[in-house]
Amino acid sequence: MKKNCILLALLLLILSALPSLAQDMMDYPSEMTACEVDLAGETINIFHFGDLSGPFAFVTQPVVSAVTDAVNYWNSRGGVCGAELAQVYEDTGGSREAAQSTYDRLTSQYADELDLLLLYSSDDGELLREQLAEDEIVSLIAAGSIASLYGEDGQTPGWLYASNPLYINQFGSFCQFVAASPEIFPDPVIGFVTWPFAFGLAGMEPAAREYCGGLGVQVLAEPQVFLPTDTDILTQVQNAIDAGANIIYTNTIASGPALIAGTLADLGMEDEIKLAGFNWVMDTSVGILGQRVLKSNGLPSVDGMFGSMPFLWWTELTSPAVQFVYQQFTINERGPAEQNIAYLVSWGVVDSIIETYIRTVNRVGSLDAVTGADIRETVESMDYAILGGLYQITYEEGMRDGTMNRMAVLKYANTTMSGAATGPDDAMLIDDGAGGKLFVPIVVPLTDFMEVPQLRG
Repeated sequence: MKKNCILLALLLLILSALPSLAQDMMDYPSEMTACEVDLAGETINIFHFGDLSGPFAFVTQPVVSAVTDAVNYWNSRGGVCGAELAQVYEDTGGSREAAQSTYDRLTSQYADELDLLLLYSSDDGELLREQLAEDEIVSLIAAGSIASLYGEDGQTPGWLYASNPLYINQFGSFCQFVAASPEIFPDPVIGFVTWPFAFGLAGMEPAAREYCGGLGVQVLAEPQVFLPTDTDILTQVQNAIDAGANIIYTNTIASGPALIAGTLADLGMEDEIKLAGFNWVMDTSVGILGQRVLKSNGLPSVDGMFGSMPFLWWTELTSPAVQFVYQQFTINERGPAEQNIAYLVSWGVVDSIIETYIRTVNRVGSLDAVTGADIRETVESMDYAILGGLYQITYEEGMRDGTMNRMAVLKYANTTMSGAATGPDDAMLIDDGAGGKLFVPIVVPLTDFMEVPQLRG
């Protein structure tokens, strides 16, 4: 009941801008390369694995849903150049040992076929970086670390390609935004309150602090860390504030940003201390989990949190890419927790995989002839608008991550769905199925897409 109520409210946000589902299906939004080789009778497997049941499951499970929906969409329309799409995936539960075992099994079982692999986490990318290069397997990922994409020296491009900008570069673009917005961030001092993992500490590098300092944005050198299992981080938040932070920045997902925001609200400092983070703080999961604590104005604790948004979002309804994905989401009766970054971006990943195979097969003459080296050549030559504009990929001159970003703010819809609520009186509230009410989260872009600074050294 609770899920159905949330989904109904989220549907209301966009139904008015979408073609009626009773009308003809929307055209696929990408302008894909024309097929020159008939692949009838062939199968293109989409290989992927990662944490689907461990600490990141809340965010990653929609990957499978999106790939499934995309596979079914294409197969119901004759496949790709006549080839049927299929997926081969495994749940590693967040375990490095399981990730290695899965990789070994797949590369053995599909030795002649596994040339392209989708990964979920930068930790798996770091684990497999050298093996991917040795086995000549291209890997795609939404967000990779410096070590996974460029090696320990930060200067050696590998076989892993990320669609999002590096987190250190996202932090640099946030510093640009802060420096350009003194009315929002007077005398800015940023303190990290984050998870003690490599991605959690991205932006703490000396190069990032130096870059931000050059913009007039001070970054405290000592991060305050907590674990995903922690439920009380009052000490960490207070330590950051006592050290002078008036902006808290976090590279945490799901419950992490909500816990920080709730702590600020409990301290009565939600108006004094701004909260921000990388692109995952804008996820739907944060907008839902952030309602456990309310601010003094009656809105959820994460209302007003800033974050990166290097792709279009569900509510950007003028985009055919967003309209198309939402129509598929609705047709396939996906639940509200799946209306997140992973589902949206995974449709884009499938789009890029299909375009990569079409271009590669056109060049080498058959699917059997395709090698990982051929896939890599194609990927590095692409300057391609994913789904016709969801985001752009280009990996020229050794780039292994996205180069464009923009800033956004997490808000909650007003009663007319025309903008953001200013308080509970003008907020869209829906039944949660358990006698309570829920606010409807929305993401509001604040800037245009701009190139991120390159801070990896």
